[in-house]
Amino acid sequence: MPDQLDAVHTLLAQAAGEHPALDPMDVMLFETAIIEIANNVVEYGRPEGEVQWKFTIRVREDEIEAELDDTGQSFTPAQGQGMPGEDAEGGRGLPIAEALLDQIEFTRMDDTNHWRMVRRLGQLPAS
Repeated sequence: MPDQLDAVHTLLAQAAGEHPALDPMDVMLFETAIIEIANNVVEYGRPEGEVQWKFTIRVREDEIEAELDDTGQSFTPAQGQGMPGEDAEGGRGLPIAEALLDQIEFTRMDDTNHWRMVRRLGQLPAS
């Protein structure tokens, strides 16, 4: 699991290096959001140890976009639920990602879960 998430960090570092005009704050907030989603795919994807995934990043003049496709079981993410209570043991990853991204979309196509995540550049996180 850590190797897969390290690959995402490496890809983000490469994208930031290839686009030096990117604000480090945008990169950090985007990375935080997508790592939350990627971690959920790695940690909760079933069948355990058999889920394959593909991660793509695109840097545009006004936004950074990531797409994550995985072969895990079908599910319905609890989008728009807000942050769970203080004593909840989980459920914070998606609300964190939603707060840091301008768009987060989930669809199931055939046997693939598809996440599309976008952060507009130069925007402060929603409060």
